[in-house]
Amino acid sequence: MPRRPPYPHVHQINVSDGGVPKLPVWEATVSKEGLSGDRQRNLKFHGGPDRAVCLYSLELIEQLQDEGHSIDAGSSGENLTLSGLKWELVRPGLQLAIGPDVKLEVTSYTTPCSHNGRWFRDEDFSRISEKLNPGWSRVYAKVLHGGVVRPGDMVKIHFGLDTKENS
Repeated sequence: MPRRPPYPHVHQINVSDGGVPKLPVWEATVSKEGLSGDRQRNLKFHGGPDRAVCLYSLELIEQLQDEGHSIDAGSSGENLTLSGLKWELVRPGLQLAIGPDVKLEVTSYTTPCSHNGRWFRDEDFSRISEKLNPGWSRVYAKVLHGGVVRPGDMVKIHFGLDTKENS
């Protein structure tokens, strides 16, 4: 297993032509509309300016795998699989700086749908529901400033004027 950087970072970038799983790419341009090369199947529930980017934690994915679920990075539809963050700090209103240019603001927790059932034992996709299992949800973010993201890019949490590099 490759060593991970010792700082919060982008583990994987994921896109699809609609639906899940999203598959890894080496880089993507992030704009107010989302990631280049990515689209959503159902725009009523996914995409749009306040749901331009979906984020999830590699460490939570690994814990779900330890529980026997077949989820992997990108499986549940996240665009950016992040590693090294204290996921309990990631909540609506939080701002993230990713790499040298990209700035995001978390807008909401995602609601898992039945398309994610195949990654969970007994198809229990509610395992990543914020309402039923607080702290285990993916999140949506709007783009405050676009740019290019790559695996390994540093992720910084912004609390108002304060910036935390080692979150």
